Amino acid sequence: MLNVVKPKKGSLLISEPFMLDPNFKRSVVLLVEDIEDEIIGYIINHRSEMTLKDLIPDCWDADFMVYIGGPVANDTLHFIHQRPDLITDGFDLGNGLYWGGDFENLKIKINNYAIKDKDIRFFIGYSGWSKSQLADEIANNSWIVSNKYHTEMVFNDSETDLWKEAIINMGVKFAHIANFPADPTLN
Repeated sequence: MLNVVKPKKGSLLISEPFMLDPNFKRSVVLLVEDIEDEIIGYIINHRSEMTLKDLIPDCWDADFMVYIGGPVANDTLHFIHQRPDLITDGFDLGNGLYWGGDFENLKIKINNYAIKDKDIRFFIGYSGWSKSQLADEIANNSWIVSNKYHTEMVFNDSETDLWKEAIINMGVKFAHIANFPADPTLN
């Protein structure tokens, strides 16, 4: 088994390079919750075609990209951020990251241009696993668990580069994986 790090709140799950599930192909997932038998996270590098103003009319000038957090509850909106000084009541994930917070206050801050897109990331839906399901997927090398990342990485706008950066950040043992082609038959 390549992976020895246990997943926890604030960890990244990095998909193996040839994962077939289209929901998670070359995905990086930030884990935000570990409750009873469920683990919840957001895919941080799968951009949707929508912006926040498309979803929240109260945020009339908010061109913040909205990402696809995962295949579960795609009728919900979530966010992570790095501005606890401006967005209150968020849950501390460690590494300078926070999950959620006072949404009414956030809308005011967005409309007053106090929040920048480099400070926050919005998601439609989320990713979820039972603890045993995720443990099995990790044991089968579908995911690499990482606690080695910089907060700025989470707000990286390049979907492909983020996956590669997360892999390379794991160290020499994993760095070669970053160069695997997305489709090995084209190699």
